[in-house]
Amino acid sequence: MALASANSQAQTLITYGSNTVGKDEFLRAYNKNKTPVTDKEKSIRDYIDLYANFKLKVKAAETMRLDTSAQLVTDLQNFRQQIEENYMNDDKAINVLLDEAFIRSQQDLHVIRFTSPIDESNPADSARVYKAFMDAYGQVKSGNTNYATLTTPDVKWADMGFVTVFSLPYVYENIVYDLKPGEVSKPYRSKKAWHFFKLTEQRRSAGKWRIAQILFSFPPNAEEATLAATRKLADSVYQLALNGSEFASLARTYSDDKLTYLTGGEMTEFGTGKFDYQFEKEVFSLNKDGDISKPFSTLFGIHIVKRLGFTPTPTDRQDAALAYELKQKLMQDDRVKAAKEKFTKEVASKIGLKVIPSVKQEDLFRFADTVMNDPMGESANTLPISSKNILSFAKGTAKGADWLNFVRDFKTNPEMYKGETYPEIWEKYKSVAALDYYRKHLEDYSPEFRYQLQEFREGNMLFEVMEKKVWSQAANDTVGLKAYYKAHMPQYKWSASADVLIMNCISEKLAKDALDSLKAGKDWRELVELKQGELQGDSGRFELSQLNGSEKATAGAYSDISINADGSATFIRYYRFYEADQQRSFEDSRGMVINDYQQVLEKKWLEELKKKYPVKVNEAVVKELIR
Repeated sequence: MALASANSQAQTLITYGSNTVGKDEFLRAYNKNKTPVTDKEKSIRDYIDLYANFKLKVKAAETMRLDTSAQLVTDLQNFRQQIEENYMNDDKAINVLLDEAFIRSQQDLHVIRFTSPIDESNPADSARVYKAFMDAYGQVKSGNTNYATLTTPDVKWADMGFVTVFSLPYVYENIVYDLKPGEVSKPYRSKKAWHFFKLTEQRRSAGKWRIAQILFSFPPNAEEATLAATRKLADSVYQLALNGSEFASLARTYSDDKLTYLTGGEMTEFGTGKFDYQFEKEVFSLNKDGDISKPFSTLFGIHIVKRLGFTPTPTDRQDAALAYELKQKLMQDDRVKAAKEKFTKEVASKIGLKVIPSVKQEDLFRFADTVMNDPMGESANTLPISSKNILSFAKGTAKGADWLNFVRDFKTNPEMYKGETYPEIWEKYKSVAALDYYRKHLEDYSPEFRYQLQEFREGNMLFEVMEKKVWSQAANDTVGLKAYYKAHMPQYKWSASADVLIMNCISEKLAKDALDSLKAGKDWRELVELKQGELQGDSGRFELSQLNGSEKATAGAYSDISINADGSATFIRYYRFYEADQQRSFEDSRGMVINDYQQVLEKKWLEELKKKYPVKVNEAVVKELIR
């Protein structure tokens, strides 16, 4: 008992008041949210502080009984229903699939796919297609690599580029990962087509990449003059980047990628199979962080790419971050269905399912007939066996009425009932009853499920308590906000700025018409009112850093019309310019003041919570985590 107690204490990482956070809970959160770091110890210690503060806030929410509010109870129940299906699987079978996914994650495969459509309503057509498909298959098997000569209306081919685990449907993934470089798969028939695959090359996993890009887009079927102008602009920007201009600034100024230009072109981290093959090929050829690619073309336009970071695919099966990622992808993939049959058979044993012999099978079947002959279907709850227990579980039972209602629903559903006998339906019912019980008691059998519910519940509570204790208090405390602003006025100043009108139009033509109307003296508000949904105007003072290309503008002038990637168009009218370092008024600063004031209130609140629930960190466990 003493040893067990000591071991339990050793696994406690954080104590706050009489509450504890174990090492496993912390690691789960840390590994889920961690990013590549150079100083592991600092990363862990910083996250311990963050997590302790998070738990203090959740404790405050529990004390305020926020988790009992009708909205949070409903939200938790809805979330449970959304995720519980992901946990209705056999852990052992899942682990087999995870092992397979890990092995495949170590290799990227360059795949060529050949397909021929199937039209079962036209046998003659299908025969012709099959003959053409098998002819192409024979030629590729014999070494023909001039795939263009094989292309016919009945046979198509595509270079899929490199793929990795979860890039393809599971049935195709199984086919290509069984091939060796140069090999061609056997023909495979899906519901709508014939397929075969050729593996042209294999490489170690390319890992994950962080990049920023500048995209120069052009309309479909653009004329050569437009393409030439776009290439010239791309070359100019590339030279600026090579000569030391800040890449993020160039992206904000020139990039047509509306998802990334405001963040300096930085894209979400990605790996093999995420984007166009040509795009990935150029990205993966960058050798070190900071390298910038020459302009290159894809179907989306001309790209300039800068490498920001690279994370190799972990080769350790026990790597927690990779394991978590693979598990999340697996639970959303069709292959998980392969584990369900085995899982269903094991659930009955796991939950202690037993048939109660006091109700005989002949009575179950006889009264089932009675229910099926009842046109109103009301007798299921009134027959002699309706209130009797027929199955028992670890913490519950099923009654005869449950069986009778199941029979009625099953046999009256033509999509389910295929003429099964009562003994067959009884076996189905036992499986359904076992799974239903397991689903309702998942917390007792799945720590992962229990943790995910806890995360959602605590996340909702955090939002509610922050709204009550910090966000709404800061927003509504006008006296406090003004006092904070007055005490910190020097930090609320304008950089170089201007009073402007920004017009957003759904097309270039509409932008030209609006520009002509404004120059002719038309009020912009009348234009927006007249073209509701087609024109938008935003008038106010903006910092020049927010207005691309405004450094050389003059008061009273209009910017050129810029065409966005989606075909919309934007232009700016400049009214008045201001030098940097002018004081912002309280109203101009209100959003920033609220944000800063919230941090003050939050800090003060956390200090109060730490007095009420003193925080202690088990240094021995911290050192173990660092090791």
